[in-house]
Amino acid sequence: MFKQALRALFAAGLLLAAATPAAAQSASGTVALYKNPECGCCESYADYLREHGFTVSVTPTHDLAQMSRQAGIPDDFQGCHLTFVEGYAVSGHVPMSIVKRLLDERPDIKGVTLPGMPLGSPGMGGSKTEPFTIYQVGEGAPQVYAVE
Repeated sequence: MFKQALRALFAAGLLLAAATPAAAQSASGTVALYKNPECGCCESYADYLREHGFTVSVTPTHDLAQMSRQAGIPDDFQGCHLTFVEGYAVSGHVPMSIVKRLLDERPDIKGVTLPGMPLGSPGMGGSKTEPFTIYQVGEGAPQVYAVE
């Protein structure tokens, strides 16, 4: 009887944890991507993440700018979509090498951003015309995290 009750509590705890957005965002290999409902390149970035082994949920929203601000990304540094990966915000078409670096290093920041929609970035068409400057966001003004 005690074992059955213990199992039931354990199962209930797992279900509750799986139902919360924070749990879904921090689960290894699972990411939540928020995008403008009309944006197609954001779907391409979701496919790019899937190609690199992530399970991606895509949620259209008209509150992307506000969500980005709440994630610590100033207006001038926002990308065209917002992804939550293992507790970090990843804004815009950030290359996988930078996402992997972020997850390997685990710096004490809120996340990283590649502002705008640079040609040649993952999920965008065209050819890369200049290095991508990726910024880290957290306390204070955004700082350069990587140039690729």
